[in-house]
Amino acid sequence: MIDMAKLINDALDMDTSDIHLLVGHPPTLRQYGKLVFMHDYPELTPEMLEALMRSMTPERSQMELEEVQTTDFAFSFEDKCRFRVAVGYQRGTLAINMRVLPNKFLTFQQIGIPNSIIELLESPKGLFLVTGPTGSGKTTTLASLVQWINKNQERHIVTIEDPIEYYFEPAKSIFTQREVRVDVPSFAEGTVRAMRMDPDVMLVGEMRDAATITAAVTAAETGHLVFSTLHTTGADRTVERIVGIFPVEQQEQIRIQLAGTLISVISQVLLPRKDGKGRMAALEVMVATNAIRHLIRDKKEHSIVSAIQTGQALGMRSMDDSLLNLFRRGLVTKEEVLRHAVAKGEMAQRIGQIEGAPAATAAKGAASAAGK
Repeated sequence: MIDMAKLINDALDMDTSDIHLLVGHPPTLRQYGKLVFMHDYPELTPEMLEALMRSMTPERSQMELEEVQTTDFAFSFEDKCRFRVAVGYQRGTLAINMRVLPNKFLTFQQIGIPNSIIELLESPKGLFLVTGPTGSGKTTTLASLVQWINKNQERHIVTIEDPIEYYFEPAKSIFTQREVRVDVPSFAEGTVRAMRMDPDVMLVGEMRDAATITAAVTAAETGHLVFSTLHTTGADRTVERIVGIFPVEQQEQIRIQLAGTLISVISQVLLPRKDGKGRMAALEVMVATNAIRHLIRDKKEHSIVSAIQTGQALGMRSMDDSLLNLFRRGLVTKEEVLRHAVAKGEMAQRIGQIEGAPAATAAKGAASAAGK
């Protein structure tokens, strides 16, 4: 039998983001984006997985696993961290993923969020989205934004999550945290019900469907600051995704509502550090100016990237500029930057200019010396 507490402590010591438990393999960790096999542990058997699952899974989640063959939940490990756990089946045997949720909120500087975002967090209403692929740190960024409000403003903050990932301790604000399938039946229903609880700020864990998006946008329209996430990269694709979820006959209406409520989109990806000591976030930051609102209404979201590039004075930043900045500082490799770049050809040229700068400067200096 595996000592689960020892495994978790070993994983945390290695700065792990995920623990994978699969039959026929030793416990496997994801460290800085790469898989690490824990060969000091035995290969897992079906009996081991069953025992590990029952040791951590709430009874309601065990019932759900029996009924639909999959379940998600969160649990705390001592006072060190929380885990978001996904349990399901593969090849007829259990498979468990445990995502580490740090118990410390990051500062804007640690994440890379510009201070100009603070002004947006003081907005009385609107829709603020954090987007990116799975495992890109959306939840951590979202929690840090809400924690800033908690520490600096007197607000009633209602969260609807699946599952609850960060436990917030009231500072200046108070919290009502509701979990899908425990406290509310769905994101959509939870968002609608939350509007009757006198909230100032609402956090909707994920906008998965048209009903949830409609409820979140309506809440933003009616005087609430609403935070949520989507699995998209880039503000332009985020708008396309939201609009595309709706039937054609409803798309014009959601465009108008989105243009009127959206205040910012932060899109992020995580890249392994060049020195192998962790990962770095590259962030695109969009602020919904009047010009961008017009682009959304006029079905010209493809032009949002250009609007971001010209909006640096307002704290905006394109994904490619963020990636290039990390490369220029020597924090990430050229290969990783090119893999995540939006305009890959242009990025290759920009990197070439940086790499060629010392040689070009030396050549210019040599020519100048020769002319003297």
